[in-house]
Amino acid sequence: MFAPFCFNALHLLFLLPVSLYTCPMFITLEGPEGSGKTSHIPPLVEYLRERGHIVFPTREPGGTSIGEQIREVIHDLKNVEMHPRTETLLYQAARVQIVEQVIKPRLAAGEIVISDRYYDSTIAYQGYGHQQDLEQVRTLVKYATGGLIPDLTVLLDVDIEEGLKRKKKDNEWNRLDAYTVEFHQRVRAGYLEMVEHEPSRWMVVDAGREWDAVQDELRRVIKSKLNVAR
Repeated sequence: MFAPFCFNALHLLFLLPVSLYTCPMFITLEGPEGSGKTSHIPPLVEYLRERGHIVFPTREPGGTSIGEQIREVIHDLKNVEMHPRTETLLYQAARVQIVEQVIKPRLAAGEIVISDRYYDSTIAYQGYGHQQDLEQVRTLVKYATGGLIPDLTVLLDVDIEEGLKRKKKDNEWNRLDAYTVEFHQRVRAGYLEMVEHEPSRWMVVDAGREWDAVQDELRRVIKSKLNVAR
C-alpha cells in the first residue's frame, strides 16, 4: 500500500486561484466480464477532477506501449492454443511495465490512480478460473507488482450470464470471454472469496442495476475513502 502524503492547496491560497486537494491513492476496479468497469471510469475520473483531485486513469493489461502489445496477444481470439501458464506470465510482464512506468511514478507525484483491473484479476481468472495453484499465482503477482497493493479495490459484481450477454451485445468479445460459463462462475466465486479474506481493502457494488445507480454508488464509495485519507 502506498504511504500517503496529502497536499491541500488551501495552504497555498495566495498562490493558487482555486482550492485543490490531492492525496496519492491507488484505486482499482475489478469484476467479471460485462460488469461495466470500463464504462464507469471516465465519468468517475471527471467527477473527481471537478472536485480538485489530480486523477490518472489506466487499465490492465495495457497502459503502456509494451503492455498494449501484450494485451493484443492475450485477447486475440486466434490464440486459442495459449496455455494458462503462458497467459498468466504474459499478464505479469504487462503488469511489471505499468507498475514501474506509470503507477508508481504517478503515486509518487501525489496523484490518484484508478486502474481498470490489477493483480486481483490474475488471482480470479488465472488462479480460480483456470484452477491453478493459488500460492504460485500469488507469488508471481507479488514479484510483478513489487508488493504494490491498492488502497481501495471495488468489485463490480454481476451475474455471470448477464455479464456475458452484455459483452456480446457490445461487440467486445475476446479470447477470455469465450471461456466456458463454468470458468466465469469460478472467477466470480474467486472474487467473492477474496473479498471475504480482505474486507478492509474491498468494497462490493451491485453492478446488475441501472448504470446511473452504479455510478452514484461508485462515487460515494470513493469519496468516502478519500475523506478518510484527509
